[in-house]
Amino acid sequence: MNTTMEADVLSPVEANETSRKVAIICSKGSLDMAYPGLIMANAARMMGLEAMVFFTFWGLDIINDKKVDHLHAGMLGNPSSPMPHSVMGLPGMEALATGMMKKKMEKLDIPDVREMLEILGDAGAELYACQLAMEMFGLEVSDLVPQVTESITAMDFWEKAEGAQVVFI
Repeated sequence: MNTTMEADVLSPVEANETSRKVAIICSKGSLDMAYPGLIMANAARMMGLEAMVFFTFWGLDIINDKKVDHLHAGMLGNPSSPMPHSVMGLPGMEALATGMMKKKMEKLDIPDVREMLEILGDAGAELYACQLAMEMFGLEVSDLVPQVTESITAMDFWEKAEGAQVVFI
């Protein structure tokens, strides 16, 4: 056997000791779509994995300082919604669903989105805004929560995500 090849193969123990990395893309800015990416990134950091989150298009609402505290549950058009779509389209139903979701999360002691971003920032997760989407929506870095590392291009994202497991939400 080629000893050079053998040196490159890691045992299962060694493989678990190498640095693992996750890159999460958040493309939707509703309350119910903010949490999956934030919770996954937080779980990764709690396990010692490197974690980066890339916010693009409507996902920028999650890190927009003026919008982060006012995200709504996106129930209309959601095929998993427990309410009929004809009911969800009525005035006030989205606000009702959002309120119910927030109360349930509060009961479960789940931090709000702003606090989740603070937790991720404190834990060393890297949070990035999509530069093109920022330009499309007329946003500046000063419009974002302070935990955002920087605004980067899609190519920058792929460079930083090299070797990471990529999750698109």
